[in-house]
Amino acid sequence: MPIPSAALSERIQPNATAPELIRNFCIIAHIDHGKSTLADRMLQLTGVVQPRDARAQYLDRMDIERERGITIKSQAVRMPWQLGEEPYALNMIDTPGHVDFTYEVSRSLAACEGAVLLVDAAQGIEAQTLANLYLAMEHDLEIIPVLNKIDLPAAQPEKYAAELAGLVGGEPEDVLRVSGKTGEGVEELLDRIVHRVPAPVGDPDAPARAMIFDSVYDTYRGVVTYVRAVDGDLNPRERIQMMSTKATHELLEIGVISPEAIKTNGLGVGEVGYLITGVKDVRQSKVGDTVTAANNPAEKPLGGYEDPKPMVFSGLYPIDGSDYPTLRDALDKLKLNDAALNYEPETSVALGFGFRVGFLGLLHLEIVRERLEREFDLDLISTAPNVVYDVTMEDGTEVKVTNPSEFPGGRIKDVREPIVKATVLTPSEFVGAVMGLCTDRRGQLDGMDYLSEDRVELRWTLPLAEIVFDFFDALKSRTRGYASLDYEPSGDQAADLVKVDILLQGDQVDAFSAIVHKDAAYEYGVKMTAKLKEIIPRQQFEVPIQAAVGARIIARETVRAIRKDVLAKCYGGDISRKRKLLEKQKEGKKRMKNIGSVEVPKEAFISALSSDGAGGKDGGKDKKK
Repeated sequence: MPIPSAALSERIQPNATAPELIRNFCIIAHIDHGKSTLADRMLQLTGVVQPRDARAQYLDRMDIERERGITIKSQAVRMPWQLGEEPYALNMIDTPGHVDFTYEVSRSLAACEGAVLLVDAAQGIEAQTLANLYLAMEHDLEIIPVLNKIDLPAAQPEKYAAELAGLVGGEPEDVLRVSGKTGEGVEELLDRIVHRVPAPVGDPDAPARAMIFDSVYDTYRGVVTYVRAVDGDLNPRERIQMMSTKATHELLEIGVISPEAIKTNGLGVGEVGYLITGVKDVRQSKVGDTVTAANNPAEKPLGGYEDPKPMVFSGLYPIDGSDYPTLRDALDKLKLNDAALNYEPETSVALGFGFRVGFLGLLHLEIVRERLEREFDLDLISTAPNVVYDVTMEDGTEVKVTNPSEFPGGRIKDVREPIVKATVLTPSEFVGAVMGLCTDRRGQLDGMDYLSEDRVELRWTLPLAEIVFDFFDALKSRTRGYASLDYEPSGDQAADLVKVDILLQGDQVDAFSAIVHKDAAYEYGVKMTAKLKEIIPRQQFEVPIQAAVGARIIARETVRAIRKDVLAKCYGGDISRKRKLLEKQKEGKKRMKNIGSVEVPKEAFISALSSDGAGGKDGGKDKKK
């Protein structure tokens, strides 16, 4: 971590900042509403980023964030702000806007007292705007409504200010109008944050307690932990204790991020900063855990943070089997940086050794896979994503299925699948198209409200398996890109589901199996057999590709055999001579078929699986949710 100049270090002295002069706030919004650009203007206006160092999306540190124009990781930064005679310290956290990264937003909210609710003045309130607002209200945060991008020709600030005021309560005049691009209105916003956001509350004399809201792995320094101090204070060279694991470490370095790491002589009540203990074991720093002093530990850990539950599972396998240990270490290090990642080892007959990994959604899957390939130089195959099913057998046995190969055979009493409560915001002219799409995906309408005369909020209950693949693409295409989607888990329901197996030469290939609704089984079987016929190379014998539900074959394609023209030398003559040669060839092919096995190249697995899952066509479009 680079250490900036001494002048900057002197300007920011955490121990000199009383809690009443600290303001902790985050920026929440729908994706692509200008959070990162507004954060850039704040960094420049407060002077923590010099003009020569400035770049667009300054807080988006990963290449993948900058290429896609989306925020994946929350970033905390400390900014000085003078209001009258008082020098305030503002701790800002820039959060992601995509529904898959809601867990990042929830961590940020737990570390703040206020939230800037940002809405695009040209697009208005979107589904994720509502979701993040309700999340902030659950944490009892002070909400500051702001309209961004007022410099756009298509902006309608008056219309959307009235919408926003009706949503959060208050008058349209109270809604601030800013432009992250030009900087207009940003000073007024910083002033309002100081006036409206309450100062952090804590007991400076109590035993130290600080909540871990993020952590990263540094190759040279080990685990770097980001904390929000609540009670007491933490100082360099004292021993600290993680309350969940009871592990103790010496605090080698402590400081704040402004926006690079700056060493300080401690963190007091309400402050946000980082800790370095030199520990290399990534399991020692768990997000949501409480840090306390080892010599005077606190009695109770801090609450308010829930572990995220994976919604989608996919298998990750290295193309080169010798990369398996590298993949295991890479997942360990990535989990430190991504608390929502869950994984366990698994094996596949077709793909070898790999991991079953749990994700929050399809974009999360795609981002994790891309980070593993970029940051750790791995080549991976990911199997088609699927959700978790609960299967109850006739004898009362219950089986949790995260992988189609785990789906039990025999007499099944019922299968339960996860469902979600989905919110769709759309212009009123597309209500019919949205209803048609949701009905096709086995959805049930829960309610419908008009936010204004031309914007409608539709609430549906949908099976999770129906929306994690291409639902968002279909929604955008049917509404010309105007609809937005948000969803949250809502228990499970019984469904008529079956497992479709793909057979090559009569042998089941576990990597291509899928659990689908009974009505969609035939369509999946036809699509997969046709795709495999195109990508499996021809053998010396005919290869049948079959899709089966239990013992019943529902679709079939055949890879034709490579055959030698044994009649090339026959010029005329009796037909019986030609028939004799063909029969002889047929006997040889039959014998080869009995002793031969089908050769399926790795490229076939990549091609067949990627276009249905992450990393393929559907996963990439999902990012503009």
